[in-house]
Amino acid sequence: MRRVMLSFATVALVFLTSTGSAAAMGWGPRLGLTIDPDQVHFGAHLDAGYLADQLRFQPNFEMGIGNDLTLAAFNFDMLYLFNSRMDAWRPYAGGGAGVNIVNHDGNRGNDSDLEAGLNLVGGIERGLSSGGRFLTELRLGLIDAPDLKWTVGWTFQH
Repeated sequence: MRRVMLSFATVALVFLTSTGSAAAMGWGPRLGLTIDPDQVHFGAHLDAGYLADQLRFQPNFEMGIGNDLTLAAFNFDMLYLFNSRMDAWRPYAGGGAGVNIVNHDGNRGNDSDLEAGLNLVGGIERGLSSGGRFLTELRLGLIDAPDLKWTVGWTFQH
């Protein structure tokens, strides 16, 4: 099963980075901490551009490790970016559906589950002098998703 998860991770990263060069506004790495399950996660996101005024599609892939399991999460987020008077900081909120592949290790043996999830996201991003952006966000799992994730990330612009 680890091979399947590594294959999914590789395909996701290739998709995010290759699609980023075609029609997207940018892409970047992300990493953070997860609560329930207690894990460290890392991955990549794609700024796929605006579908409407202030509404951005930003899918991401995250791989979590720890707590005797490995979790691969594919999230399809819609983010609403608020107008801000805070210099270069811009808050956002949104959510979306996700697909989680959970590989259990340890006493139970190795088994895997495929779960569809639902997330709420809130965060803030800051434009950088290089043209990219720095972000920090909280993700709340509502259905079959990790309870809480805190993530930092960078978006590199084209």
